[in-house]
Amino acid sequence: MNFKFGIDRLLASSDLMHKLGKKRVALIAHPASITSGNVHSLDALAHRHCNIVCAFGPQHGLRGEKQDNMIESEDYLDPVHQIPVVSLYGEHRIPTSEMIQGLDIILYDLQDIGCRIYTYISTLKYFVEACAKSGNELWVLDRPNPSGRPIDGLLLQPGEESFVGCDELPTRHGLTVGELAGWFNSRQKKPADLRIIDMQDYQPDAAPDFGWPTGQRPWINPSPNAASLNMTRCFPGTVLLEGTTLSEGRGTTVPLEVIGAPDLPVEDVLSHLQETAPGWLEGAYLRPCFFEPTFHKHTGQICRGLQIHTDHAGYDHGRFKPFRLIAGMLKSLRHCQPDYDLWRYHEYEYEPDRIPIDVINGGPELRNWVDDDSQDFASLHSRLEEVENKWASERRPFLRYR
Repeated sequence: MNFKFGIDRLLASSDLMHKLGKKRVALIAHPASITSGNVHSLDALAHRHCNIVCAFGPQHGLRGEKQDNMIESEDYLDPVHQIPVVSLYGEHRIPTSEMIQGLDIILYDLQDIGCRIYTYISTLKYFVEACAKSGNELWVLDRPNPSGRPIDGLLLQPGEESFVGCDELPTRHGLTVGELAGWFNSRQKKPADLRIIDMQDYQPDAAPDFGWPTGQRPWINPSPNAASLNMTRCFPGTVLLEGTTLSEGRGTTVPLEVIGAPDLPVEDVLSHLQETAPGWLEGAYLRPCFFEPTFHKHTGQICRGLQIHTDHAGYDHGRFKPFRLIAGMLKSLRHCQPDYDLWRYHEYEYEPDRIPIDVINGGPELRNWVDDDSQDFASLHSRLEEVENKWASERRPFLRYR
């Protein structure tokens, strides 16, 4: 297998490079926007004399310098290429007509991690919409989905959109950014002038990688806390913890791979979940652990918790459902300690009027299920199965790698 990113196939195509020609080109990129030779896409395109007139930096910045959520980036002049770098996570998160005025082609080259609750696909949707209005060409340079094809989680509900939930997708959608671009574009009244540069020899269902070409390409953090392939597999579940008082491991070396708190009754929660919904614990190795965050929640306190491991021979990619796992743990915690102070109440991703867990989940359905004694595990399981079947059918026409 000779795997290539979309950027590799663009650079290797004399026809595509000729089409870029002397057109005014912009690049949307971050630290993981690299070629198979580990050269940043901006540098590689400039070396080929592509007329890059500006770059756009998403959340965490073009160079990935911003650690946490809601830490904004400023516009600046790139010191190497002497082009403006426009922040998409500062004064504006949606590209304005002024930002793209005078551009001919916009190249989107962001590495995603396969979860709706991640702002890079929101940025993709916003550019599809902006280009549909402006007439700019949008070229999406496709990249792997490290979470692979499995579907998990609830659909975002209409009216619950945010920067961390831009459309009616399930939590884990199973599409690459190129495939998502096709789906986003299909929902436009007037579609954008969209070109998708496919990867070469991408096999999203093949073991042991299940979405990422392990052994061929290194994992490079697309955001500071996306530190491993294990994190990307856990994230559609552990990201829910950002809306709770439980630590998701920020401030440790394994962010978004753990769940814990100083007073978390881990054994009781696991015992209840094992008795009530044992299938929700399957697919990964769950290891009781202790950790002490150096920043964020529970700073300097020893947390009792659980680490999720998917990087071992016993990992079952099809059976591991991270959303179900974390949702089940929250429900079991509520059963074991009904008065546990579980939900956080603060502004989350610029949504001051909704509590964080509802913003993250794309509606109050999960929180209501956790807090309502009359709703059991079977009711959520049935709902999740319904979502999975619906989305599997809806996404089928947009799959580019079979």
